[in-house]
Amino acid sequence: MNLKQKYKVRTWIVGVSAWGIALLLFFPILWMFLTSFKTELQAISSPPTLVFEPTLENFSLVQERSDYLKHAINSIVTSFGATILALLIAIPGAYAMAFYPGKRTKDLLLWMLSTKMLPAVGVLVPIYILFRDYGLLDTRIGLIIIFTMMNLPIVVWMLFSYFKDIPREILEACRMDGASPMGEVVKIVMPLAWGGIASTGLLSIVLCWNESFWSLNLTAADAGTLTSMIASYSSPEGLFWAKLSAASTLACAPIVAFGWLCQKQLVQGLTFGAVK
Repeated sequence: MNLKQKYKVRTWIVGVSAWGIALLLFFPILWMFLTSFKTELQAISSPPTLVFEPTLENFSLVQERSDYLKHAINSIVTSFGATILALLIAIPGAYAMAFYPGKRTKDLLLWMLSTKMLPAVGVLVPIYILFRDYGLLDTRIGLIIIFTMMNLPIVVWMLFSYFKDIPREILEACRMDGASPMGEVVKIVMPLAWGGIASTGLLSIVLCWNESFWSLNLTAADAGTLTSMIASYSSPEGLFWAKLSAASTLACAPIVAFGWLCQKQLVQGLTFGAVK
């Protein structure tokens, strides 16, 4: 076997392995999608029912019982609201740390990132009391605030990484022309790092959309998101697998479609720094 044949065999093995892993990862989503079209008896049958007559009854029941549209609007408002607020805070912060670093800038960045290691349940009680005293429980504004605080360290880190790649000479030339710090951010930094800002925003939206801990503990009927709607299908009587799958499919569909449309930017955001 010559080198060309060895290369083809190796490429074929890598390709088959990649498809195998991708199908393995995708299988739970496929199974959830198929289960959403089954009856409850078909969903819990053993061995699993592979050939069945699909029904849309579960989707109509989810809409009637849980008001899917209301939860979806709450998810959209809180995810986009928290992302916009996080970017408004993080862009000037990351700009200052990237172009005017101090002695403790790296320590500050590491401290911010370390807050992501803190279990959320460890600060649940004080945050719950604060939200109760300020009337933020079960409100979209309350969720936007907590989602913003939750993702701010990652957003700052990612923007800091993108801003560091901007040549300082461009900013120095801009300063010689009399630009103010705000002018540098708006006219130079943001246009040059627009791809990074978009990737960061997309990743933040996905993280907010998938968040469930704070949604379950800080919301109820008014501001509940799609993740809290899914959790409502777990009861002491057991799990209603078909309805749960229908609710999960409806909850995943918007963000999957959004991720598919923006997959290039998302991959760039998730692998930031890995190929530099």
